[in-house]
Amino acid sequence: MFWPLTPRLSGQPVDFWIETITPSRLWVLPWPDWQVACADWPEWQALERRVLAGLLDDKMRREQQFLQYTATQRYEDLCARRPEWLARIPLRHLASYLGITDVALSRIRRRLNPG
Repeated sequence: MFWPLTPRLSGQPVDFWIETITPSRLWVLPWPDWQVACADWPEWQALERRVLAGLLDDKMRREQQFLQYTATQRYEDLCARRPEWLARIPLRHLASYLGITDVALSRIRRRLNPG
C-alpha cells in the first residue's frame, strides 16, 4: 500500500514515482475520501504509526550505513536482509540503492563469489 505519509506529500506533487518490476494490479482511492472514511478508525491509525516507525527505522539504518559501512558491507547487509531482492531487482537498481555504480557492484559480487 502507498499513501502520503506527510502533509507535504498529500498537498503538492512529488518529484518521484513508483514503478512496478512485476505485473501488478492497482486500485486507486482519492486520498481525501480515504481520510474521511478512516478518521475514526483506530486500526488504520495504528497501522499508519507502525508503517511510519518502520520507514524511519529503515531510513536511520541506511543513513548509518552510508556514513559507517563500506560498499561491500552495505551489499552484504542487503544480501542478509533482503535476499529476495537479489533475484528480482535489476543490478543497476540495487547498485543505486547501495549508493554505488553498477560496475562497482559487479566487482563486489565477483570478489565475494569467485568462480
